[in-house]
Amino acid sequence: TSGGRTVWAAGALRDSNEADGGGRERKNMTAHRIAVIGGDGIGPEVVESAIPVLERAAAKHGFGCAWERLPYGADHYLATGETLPEPAFRHLRDDVDAIFVGALGDPRVPGNEHARDILLGLRFRLDLYINFRPVTLLHPDLTPLKADGGGPGRTGADEGGRRIDFVIFRENTEGLYLGRTRTEGDAQIAEEVNTPRGVERIIRAAFDWARAHGRSLVTMSDKSNAVPAHHLWQRLFRDVAAEFVGIEAEHRYIDALAMELVRRPERFQVIVANNLFGDILSDLGAALVGGLGIAASATLPRGRAGLFEPVHGSAPRHAGRGDANPVATILTGALMFEHLGHPAAARDLERAVRETIAAGIRAPDIGGRATTTGVAEAVISRL
Repeated sequence: TSGGRTVWAAGALRDSNEADGGGRERKNMTAHRIAVIGGDGIGPEVVESAIPVLERAAAKHGFGCAWERLPYGADHYLATGETLPEPAFRHLRDDVDAIFVGALGDPRVPGNEHARDILLGLRFRLDLYINFRPVTLLHPDLTPLKADGGGPGRTGADEGGRRIDFVIFRENTEGLYLGRTRTEGDAQIAEEVNTPRGVERIIRAAFDWARAHGRSLVTMSDKSNAVPAHHLWQRLFRDVAAEFVGIEAEHRYIDALAMELVRRPERFQVIVANNLFGDILSDLGAALVGGLGIAASATLPRGRAGLFEPVHGSAPRHAGRGDANPVATILTGALMFEHLGHPAAARDLERAVRETIAAGIRAPDIGGRATTTGVAEAVISRL
């Protein structure tokens, strides 16, 4: 479209028609329908603290959010025996633009049946095959790595030290997490599932995002030297990479990649991996930039409502104390806005979070003394 640009919004490849003839973003005044599942432990606290921040950013950028709070979580499960009833699933599938979720998990439900049915149920039934996790250093002092950038010839370092800024595309519907198991005598056997369709589409999603965002390097990680099934990843990675001229494609075995991420995280741009490896690398990435309290994620299909939740757990011991970090949830909201077609609002949220952290207004998990609401209010003031 004239004056528009292609935006790969953390999962949905869309033409952004939100520009007028002068290239300015046209404000979409329609309110997006967003279902909210607060979750357990600190989940409701960080979600309710983040929502006013997101509302402020939305209002500033000329669109609205219609929040619909749903009761599903441990309290509801213990009171009713329901996890996610079929009418609620159909509603989330058909009637909303995004699903915004707090952390799930409660020691009163030892098997976490409610969390499994909600998260895994939505993941598999909605075919949310992309787990998108950005790994960005928001302030130099948050990384546990040396601040010198690694010496001469190392890219990505600036005056503040290392510049860590990469994304992980984790395949989200196959692998070991399908839970296919069997017993042979005393042996417990778990099956890992890799299909050509599943592998190709996550690899293609990573390359699509790299091209749309000006990234020049995509790294695929597997363990094909020990797991023959991973040769499928090797073949399809070569095939898809050949379609993307100008983007370098490289391979790393998972153990070597984990080591290199600690030694030289600044050299990576886009990483794609299977379900298990992507999960592990995502937590490693979070540790490199300050911890799970600032780690956002989006779980996405193509062209439909996505599920957005912070990476951290429900931390039941911290529930009600008012010291949980809302930054991961706020940045998850930024991913949601980008997916909904509002990249300027997403960047504005990220800027406000960076400025808040730089000003020393931080929750205890990243070395501060601010409360959950105190951090959220500070971000609002910078919007």
